Amino acid sequence: MPHKSSYSKYTAAVVIIGGGVIGLTIARALKRRGMCDVIVIEKGEFGREASWAAGGILAPQVEADAADDFFRLACKSRDLYPQFAAELKVESGVDVELDTNGTLYVGFSNQDEADLLDRFEWQRNEGFTVEWLDGDAARQLEPCLSDKVRCALLFPKDYQVDNRKLVQALLIANERLGVRLLSDCEARSLKIENNAIAGINTSQGFISTNMVVVAAGAWSSRIESSKQLKHIGVEPVRGQMLCFEAKPQLARHVIYSSRGYLIPRHDGRLLAGSTTEHAGFDKRVTKEAIAAIKEMAVEIFPVVQSLPLIDSWAGFRPKPKDGLPVLGRSNEIEGLIYATGHYRNGILLAPVTGDSIAEIIIEAAQPSLLTAFSPDRFSEKTAERPPALANARGSDATDF
Repeated sequence: MPHKSSYSKYTAAVVIIGGGVIGLTIARALKRRGMCDVIVIEKGEFGREASWAAGGILAPQVEADAADDFFRLACKSRDLYPQFAAELKVESGVDVELDTNGTLYVGFSNQDEADLLDRFEWQRNEGFTVEWLDGDAARQLEPCLSDKVRCALLFPKDYQVDNRKLVQALLIANERLGVRLLSDCEARSLKIENNAIAGINTSQGFISTNMVVVAAGAWSSRIESSKQLKHIGVEPVRGQMLCFEAKPQLARHVIYSSRGYLIPRHDGRLLAGSTTEHAGFDKRVTKEAIAAIKEMAVEIFPVVQSLPLIDSWAGFRPKPKDGLPVLGRSNEIEGLIYATGHYRNGILLAPVTGDSIAEIIIEAAQPSLLTAFSPDRFSEKTAERPPALANARGSDATDF
C-alpha cells in the first residue's frame, strides 16, 4: 500500500498532485499507455477526501437540462464505466460493484411533475433513454416508495458504483503497474523557470519534473507559485451524508427527488444525501444536516424512519468559479496540466478524465471534448469567460 518516504529528492517524468480517484485514474491511464516514471503525491491518505465521501452516482441524465458540452462529457464517461470496472477487477481483484439497475427521479407536486415532464421530453427528443412512470408504476419498481409519489422518471443507463471500492481497486492497480505513491506528501509550491515547470516543493522535499498534473481537488488553489491556480479559484463546498442499515436491501435503484437522493448498497447499507454548504474546510457533521437529510429520506421512503442510523460523514466538493471542471494543458506555463474542479462529478468523470489527460501527455494532443473546460478560460488575457453550462448546477451532488 502507499508508503511514507524520507527521500531528499525525486525525479519523475510526470508528477500528479492529488491521490483521489481522479489522480489515481490518470496515473493508471499513463502507465497503461507506456509512461515509465509516474509519481502521485497525496497530502494525507490516498482516496480519503472527496473520493471517500462521495455517493458514487453515475447519473448525467438525472440532472441535465440540455445536451451541452458538460452533458456530453459526462455521458461519455458514464458509458466508459462498464469496461473501466471490468478492467479494474482484472488488474486489482476488487469488484467495484458497478450497479446497472438504473436511477429513478420521483415527483411529489405539480411543480415536480412539470419539471420532470420537461426533462423527459427534451431527452426523449434528443434520443436518450428515459421512461415516464406514474406513481403506481414507480411503486411497482420500488415498493417502499411513499404513497405521495405521483410520478417518476426512470433512467436505465444512469448507474452507480461503490466509490470506496473504486479507491481500493485503483490503489492496487497503480501499485501493480509500478506507479510511485507517496502519502503524507503535501505540494506546497510549483517551481517555475522561464514559464515552464521545473519541479514541486513538497513537505517531504523537492521533486524534479518537467510535467505536473494538478488533481488536488478542493486544495488545488492552495498550491503556491501559479497565478492561474488562484484565478481558477477552486473552493471547498461541504456535503454531508448519512448511512442507514437496511437489511434486507430495501431499494434496487438510486432514487432522486428535488431535495436529495437515496443510494442502496449491495451489503444492505442505504446512503442518503446531501447538503451543499460553503463552510471552508470544516468537516464537521451537524445536527441540522442530519435532521434535514433524514426528513428528505423519509419523504421518499417512509420506512427510513425506523432504520438505524449507523454512520455519517462530510466531504469537500472542489468547485471552480464557474462550477465546471478544469481539464487540459495550460498555455501560460509549459508542462502544467489541470485535472481539477470536478465539483459534484469526480467519480462520474474519472474514466474520461484519465483517458483525456493521458492523451494530452503522451500524444501531445488536446481532445476536442475538453475544449470547453480549458484552464485558459481563467487567464488574465481572456477578455470574456464562457458562462457556466447548464449541467454544472444543482442543489445536490451527483457524487455526494
